[in-house]
Amino acid sequence: MSQHPSDLYRTPQAAPPAQSLPRRDMRDAIRSSVTPPAAALTSQPPQQSLELAQRYELLNRLGVPPVANEDFDGLARDMAEQAGFLYGFVNLFLQEQTFVGLHQPPADSGYVIVGRTMSRNHGWCPEVMARKKALPLHDVHASPRFSGNAVVDAVGIRSYFGAPLVHDSGTVLGTVCVIDPQKRPLAEARRLRDIVINASAQVMDHITRAPVR
Repeated sequence: MSQHPSDLYRTPQAAPPAQSLPRRDMRDAIRSSVTPPAAALTSQPPQQSLELAQRYELLNRLGVPPVANEDFDGLARDMAEQAGFLYGFVNLFLQEQTFVGLHQPPADSGYVIVGRTMSRNHGWCPEVMARKKALPLHDVHASPRFSGNAVVDAVGIRSYFGAPLVHDSGTVLGTVCVIDPQKRPLAEARRLRDIVINASAQVMDHITRAPVR
């Protein structure tokens, strides 16, 4: 279901806490498998429904619950700090874009506070999912194709760098990305692109090798 970006991103009035998803440990994940809601499958075109079902099946097999996770939050923070960006995300592309890893400014910083989910139709991560390779946007307004986006004005994004989370099976689980209200020089684009590509490799290594707590 599509949501207006103002429902997802808001400027804090009195330092409200960021929204968060419940956390579960590895034992909970094994006992309780996560399946896509039937409506999420039937409302999608056949190919997208198949891909969504494959993502849920793979996450269940790997024992990765699609909920907020401290390790993924840490990976999002490290990625954002390396890039010098305000926001970092580890994003599973499910019924909604689900930010299992999230780094952002403090709630009282005056910057926009980001929730843990967003419509599948918003942002540039859907483009990364479709192309299955990194998308470097040092200035989102440099191209009309990427400038007209529902979250540009709502969040004030000027730069975006994202890379896909691709399993060895070929299934694309989601993305990692960083965003910032300041554009970046074109000369920095390759370095920033490499940071998110390296971060995507770290996330996939964590997903496939390390237990999720």
